[in-house]
Amino acid sequence: MNLAGRPPEPTGQPWGCCQMSYRSLPAVGTAIVALALAGGVAYLSWSDGPSFLASATSTVSTSPATASPGTAATGQRRGVAVETAPVGTRDVVEDIRAFGTLVANESVVISPEIAGRVARIGFEEGQRVGEGDVLVELDAQILRAELDKAKSEVSLAEANFERARKLAEQGSGTLRARDETSQGYTAAQANVALAEARLAKTSIAAPFSGIVGFRNISVGAYVSPGDRIVELASIDPLKVEFRVSETYLPNLRSGLPVTVTVDALPGETITGKITAIDPIVDVSGRAIRLRAELPNPDGRLSPGLFARIRIVIEERSEAMVVPEAAVFRDEGKLFVYRLEDGKAVKTPIEIGLRSPGDVEIRSGLASGAVVITAGQLLLRDGAAVEVVDGPRGG
Repeated sequence: MNLAGRPPEPTGQPWGCCQMSYRSLPAVGTAIVALALAGGVAYLSWSDGPSFLASATSTVSTSPATASPGTAATGQRRGVAVETAPVGTRDVVEDIRAFGTLVANESVVISPEIAGRVARIGFEEGQRVGEGDVLVELDAQILRAELDKAKSEVSLAEANFERARKLAEQGSGTLRARDETSQGYTAAQANVALAEARLAKTSIAAPFSGIVGFRNISVGAYVSPGDRIVELASIDPLKVEFRVSETYLPNLRSGLPVTVTVDALPGETITGKITAIDPIVDVSGRAIRLRAELPNPDGRLSPGLFARIRIVIEERSEAMVVPEAAVFRDEGKLFVYRLEDGKAVKTPIEIGLRSPGDVEIRSGLASGAVVITAGQLLLRDGAAVEVVDGPRGG
């Protein structure tokens, strides 16, 4: 208190050593947080030792600000990550697959050429018959009588002709009479030939060797020309008819071997050969009709069976193949990326046969080369790569 009796004026200074102004509180809080962080770092450094420091160093070295191109989350790569595979070799068989139907080598429906009543049936259903064996005989009594009558007319016509000829030679007969009797004699001979032919038609024989099917007539039945009596089929050899695309025409020729399998004989393969190629291409399906011949000595195959056909066009031993994933198309052409000295080399190729999982290489690659099978979308010609799976090549 001064002489005026008033208390002293505040000076703005702290009253003691531990007092502070409210304006200094944020600075104090910041200092406390910093000390806490420093203490935590010191604790981790003390507890983890060098491993913590290595981790911190790695994190800093791979931060976005300092990472170089090709850097991954786990470390720095030298190029684009790819997978590779070597060019392999295997035997390649180029073939054509088709479906078809077995048909008889020869097949005919036995029918009469003249009307008549069936007098005898000379076969059993399903029986094998030979060429010329009599299958059916018709009643021939009327036709035999007609033949006898024709023969008698021939005798009379011959006698008349001889008489007229002698009279003409002696000058007592006319040339007209001689010519008329000559024509009558010729007509009588023709009637005999006709009667003999009609009589021969009463006996119906097998035109070739084969097996007869089910008959449609019985003894005593009256048949007319064209009526179906029985079907005769020759089944050794058999034929198989099928179609293939017109694109295979340059590869087809008569005599080319074929292998056939049928569902009726599972696991068995029958080998035959192409015997005919239709010269006219089917315009509706753009397909070529073919016919092949198959041996059937034991008769186990039957006409009408469904058949699967395989035609081997060409066989190539030790052909070069690459995984199908290695091939890509660019501007209408086929390429692969070949691995050479750690770089991707874009290489044009020509392919052959495609098989499940791989592709035959006709040209563009050498034996022992290494191709890239994964990661092509990130590549360009000459780009550096890092192989993560597969051979590294040369």
